[in-house]
Amino acid sequence: MKSSSKEINLSIKESDIGTLYIVQHELLKEKDIGFAGLIIKHPLTNECWMRVNSTKKDPLKEITNATESAIKSVDELKKLFKSKIKVN
Repeated sequence: MKSSSKEINLSIKESDIGTLYIVQHELLKEKDIGFAGLIIKHPLTNECWMRVNSTKKDPLKEITNATESAIKSVDELKKLFKSKIKVN
């Protein structure tokens, strides 16, 4: 939707808010992230809005890094489940 060197506002369509909460969690681990927020614009539109403020770094790059970290964490969780639970 709009961006600057320290803030980005995204409109994310056809996504699940739960997945984005994992990305938000990863973003908030970083000390340079001042704010990372999510809202569901409207339940019927299946659109989420994300705003990220960074004090020193490019917020879009930080979102990319957080997404990659979230994917890695979920993959580790998947491996743990598969090792502990037998699925037919």
